Amino acid sequence: MTNRITTLFNIEYPIIQAGMIWCSGWRLAAAVSNAGGLGIIGAGSMYPDVLRAHIQKCKAATTKPFAVNVPLLYPNVEEIMNILVEEKVQIVFTSAGNPASWTSFLKEHQMIVVHVIANTKFALKAQECGVDAIVAEGFEAGGHNGREETTTLCLIPIIKAAVKIPVIAAGGIGSGKAMLAAFALGADAVQVGSAFAVAEESSAHPNFKTKIINAVEGGTKLSLKKLVPVRLLKNEFADAIAQAEAEGADRNQLAELLGRARAKLGMFEGNMEQGELEIGQVSAMLNEIKPAATILSEMWEEFLTEKKRLLALDF
Repeated sequence: MTNRITTLFNIEYPIIQAGMIWCSGWRLAAAVSNAGGLGIIGAGSMYPDVLRAHIQKCKAATTKPFAVNVPLLYPNVEEIMNILVEEKVQIVFTSAGNPASWTSFLKEHQMIVVHVIANTKFALKAQECGVDAIVAEGFEAGGHNGREETTTLCLIPIIKAAVKIPVIAAGGIGSGKAMLAAFALGADAVQVGSAFAVAEESSAHPNFKTKIINAVEGGTKLSLKKLVPVRLLKNEFADAIAQAEAEGADRNQLAELLGRARAKLGMFEGNMEQGELEIGQVSAMLNEIKPAATILSEMWEEFLTEKKRLLALDF
């Protein structure tokens, strides 16, 4: 398949692996890229020297394009950006911050820049800043989420009508059928997080992967809206957050309850009750740990099969 996104990134399939903290290391990024998609290293959970090592290992593991995701609120963001330049990273996904702060710098160094948004206001701002494409992430997504709680089904056509640059749909996409739906809404590609979080090559703790594939409908909830909205699997920590919010906890109280390294404790170290477990609603549909290449190929084959089925319908 050839379209604006496959041409922009020089990839075979319009399937992008999300840059998830504690899940998206070099092994997962290289596996997705080698399978024909675009793998992404998630810098959000990496110290600068760790990120450099992951970039170098990814280069050694694949000759295909890959990207790095950088949350712009990262405390060492200037050092991170300099590493991207020094390591000659070609594609950067930015998120959680103002695209005006770093897009020009990245473009000056001949990088392709994509920014993650959850509403029209920031989609237009990202386009104005000169990004090459945007990820429009709906309410169903795991991890950090939009405050507007706009679902992917509603968000994609709104964003598509507002911008001229390519749109990558994210949030609730973990199958070929969902991918086809996103394309019907106007997406040029899809970004997939949760389904790749349980890939064999994901750096997530085995306990976390098991909890994801055992998740049920309604097993996640958008929490911490006064702080940074994040979708979490339900556990003792999530229950404590819910109780605090019900009792009117303010931003500072929630920050104290969250503490430091809570996500690492859960997703990377495997504490399934006290850790922060970020995952999307699509987790209820996932039931097996597989190689990333298998996940990608099954999604693509289902996409083609469903496309053929719809074309054969006699309306």
